[in-house]
Amino acid sequence: MEQRIGSSSQPLKSEPVTGAGFDPAFIPGLTSPVKEEPQDARPETDDEAETAGTAGTDAEVAEQDAPAEDDAADDSADEDDAEADDAEEADDAGEADRPVPDGPVFEAADRRARIVADHQGVRLALDDQECEFRWDEIGAVETETARFGKRFTVTVHTPDRRWYPIEVEAKARSDFKRWEEELDAVLDAYFEAE
Repeated sequence: MEQRIGSSSQPLKSEPVTGAGFDPAFIPGLTSPVKEEPQDARPETDDEAETAGTAGTDAEVAEQDAPAEDDAADDSADEDDAEADDAEEADDAGEADRPVPDGPVFEAADRRARIVADHQGVRLALDDQECEFRWDEIGAVETETARFGKRFTVTVHTPDRRWYPIEVEAKARSDFKRWEEELDAVLDAYFEAE
C-alpha cells in the first residue's frame, strides 16, 4: 500500500478572502473589499524607474508654466465672487429702501430665543436655528404664560396641523401683560382668520 505525505487535493483558485480577520478596516456593507493586484503587475526594473523619473521632471516643468493660467482663473473667480457680493448688497439695500408700514411690531427676546411679529409675518429663532412664517402660512398663534416662573410661550400653528412653540424668559412677570398686548395688536393688524 502506497501512502502520500501531504494533501492529495489541489488548492482551488477562489476570490480573495475578505473580512475583519484579514483586513481590520473592512466593515461589511460600508467598505468594498480590497481589490486584488492584477496578475500581470510586476515590480519595476531600474530602467523603467529611470524612465518614470525623467517623465516626472518633464511634468514638473509643465507645472511651473501652469500657475500663470491658474492665476488668471483665480482672478476671474475673485471677480465673480465680488459681483455676487455686490448683488447681495444691492438686494439688502433694496429691502432697506422698501417702505416699512407704520403698523405695530412685537418683539421679545432673551439670551437664547427671539420672537418677532410684524407686517411680514412671524419669525422665531432659538440659538442658531430660525424659521419664518408669512401671514398666509399661519393658521393660529397661541400664547401661554407659566403659572410659576417667567416663561412666555408663543406657539405658531400652521394649516397642515403642525405647531412651532418657542419660549422666551421674561426679566419680570410684568412683561407678560405688555407682550400680550403688543402681540394682540400685531395679530389684529395683519392676521386674517379664514
